[in-house]
Amino acid sequence: LRLEESGGGLVQPGGSLKLSCATSGFSLHNYAVAIGWFRQAPGKEREAISCSSGTGERPNYADSVKGRFTVSKDRAKNTLYLQMNNVKPEDAGVYFCARAQLRFCTLDELAYDFWGQGTQVAVSS
Repeated sequence: LRLEESGGGLVQPGGSLKLSCATSGFSLHNYAVAIGWFRQAPGKEREAISCSSGTGERPNYADSVKGRFTVSKDRAKNTLYLQMNNVKPEDAGVYFCARAQLRFCTLDELAYDFWGQGTQVAVSS
């Protein structure tokens, strides 16, 4: 079982970036699988930013990213994406995707049992 993030890098404030979470060892078609995106800025606790379930319901977003970030998935590629628009300096950090064996979404990181290694996002002009 594996989750691998990619797509991180340097982005200017107001810019856009698209992160990927490639998964293997389980199927995104599974209704009992939820995928979360989290981030951790230096010196801060890890923050949950979104969750998408396998049931097809709309993803949940933290207030800090709502209206700017969008989650999508390509089930054929077993890959999820995090489209980051209007990026702000406070969006900088290491971004992780993780799996929970749930039929619903939760932003509680304790529910997630497998994590990727993360991809770094830096925001600077």
